[in-house]
Amino acid sequence: MLTHAPRALYIHIPFCTNKCHYCDFNSFVLKGQPVDAYLDSLENEMRLTVEALSPEGIDTVFVGGGTPTVLTPPQMERFLASVHRHFPLAADVEFTMEANPGTTDPEKLAAMYAGGVNRISFGVQSFDNDLLAGIGRIHNIDDVYRSIDNAKKAGFTNLSIDLMFGLPKQTVELLTESVDKALQLGLTHYSLYSLKVEENTLFHKLYERNELPLPTEDEELAMFMVVMNKLKEAGYRHYEISNFAIPGLESRHNSTYWRNEPYYGLGAGAHGYARGERHLNIKGVQPFIDAALARLPRLETTPISEPEAMEDFMMVGLRLLEGVRSAAFEAQFPGRTMEGVFGSILERLVREGLLEATPDRGYRLTEQGIPLGNEVFGAFVGVLPATVE
Repeated sequence: MLTHAPRALYIHIPFCTNKCHYCDFNSFVLKGQPVDAYLDSLENEMRLTVEALSPEGIDTVFVGGGTPTVLTPPQMERFLASVHRHFPLAADVEFTMEANPGTTDPEKLAAMYAGGVNRISFGVQSFDNDLLAGIGRIHNIDDVYRSIDNAKKAGFTNLSIDLMFGLPKQTVELLTESVDKALQLGLTHYSLYSLKVEENTLFHKLYERNELPLPTEDEELAMFMVVMNKLKEAGYRHYEISNFAIPGLESRHNSTYWRNEPYYGLGAGAHGYARGERHLNIKGVQPFIDAALARLPRLETTPISEPEAMEDFMMVGLRLLEGVRSAAFEAQFPGRTMEGVFGSILERLVREGLLEATPDRGYRLTEQGIPLGNEVFGAFVGVLPATVE
């Protein structure tokens, strides 16, 4: 397994203007929250983190949430300054911040740009106001256009938006309209995610009462295929199951996860992975604040065995349309080969037409396998014994 210090940094800002009906992320409604105290503790976690595992350099930063852009401009300046103070960012760092439309006024965007953010990922979800209201979003289409326009005027050129499909009352036609409107913006990156009904959400309660009018599986598949074809026809590279980009502007940070490489994870409820261990931070705002002022605010730390790491490598790596390469597998797991560990599974998936061998001694999803990706990924979960000879 890889033992070098991470070159990717994830930071969690857990505050939101409201809680969406589908959201099970570690987020809390902003009103009344001790935001400045949280930033104090977050900076102390940065200090403790680099003391425990000193970074050689950081190639990518991703600030997620919650909604990081609920920070006021002074809070944003302070937060970004603390990142630069503790982490050596590469000259060509990809510095992404998530944002919700309507939370990025010119002053805030100026603070983000001055603080080194060079990529924004907007949680648009849909270009249909009725669907937005139905999933608990508080922005509307006008907010989307205004936010994108403000970001461009502030100097941002690398912009991404998230869209969702499989929403209650959504049809293939409605999704197609949203994708057409999204493409008219001419952005560098688009992410497309299907709705997952998670526990501890309003949607889960409605689902259990049979009150959530979801599309059928066939309709969801049709939505995915329509969007995939439209984005590819528009010149975007389908580089990961849910992600499309202008060639060369794929998300470098998220590729860290898909290649099973280490990353720092800071903030309430954040996950991290380094030196063979995964950690999860304390989730509550005040408990995180109290803990991080004194120590690394870990809720749990889990050693990852080599068999588990090899399963992870295959499961997340095959999300990439370029697939997994033997050279990368052997670099992470010296003395092992993909065929030696997973030969029978690979043979079966190739035989079923879901995977194909690649010229660089690897495997990737076939056209048939792309819409059945979850079936492929699941084939590698929990299949190895605790130790592999």
